[in-house]
Amino acid sequence: MKEKRKIRVLAAKPGLDGHERGIKVVASALMEAGMEVIYAGLRQSPAQIVETAIQEDVDVIALSSLSGAHDYLFPKVMEILRERGAGDILVIGGGIIPKPDVPLMKQAGIAEIFGPGTDTRDIVKFITEKVGGRS
Repeated sequence: MKEKRKIRVLAAKPGLDGHERGIKVVASALMEAGMEVIYAGLRQSPAQIVETAIQEDVDVIALSSLSGAHDYLFPKVMEILRERGAGDILVIGGGIIPKPDVPLMKQAGIAEIFGPGTDTRDIVKFITEKVGGRS
């Protein structure tokens, strides 16, 4: 029987947003839950995020934005993923995303938006249920 590999997650901060505390808290929680997390760092372009995701063979991309540019950056990541044939990667978002923008993010292909105060166990559960352990 083939052993399941750990779920691989790319955590990234697109755009010029310089606040990384939230994404680091989420990354730590995902690692504690047994996932492998690659932190792309601050100020990543959508193209850089997608390239890293493909190179690292991730199952999930976790995006965080506090700058208000989510309405452009998150859909752009999805667009480039599809162009590169990697539209099957689960993408979640978090940060300061106004409630009226959430349906637009989901329409663009973002699987879920997690706002401030979300229990990290809910994020772990969501990822695990959607991705599971892949062999």
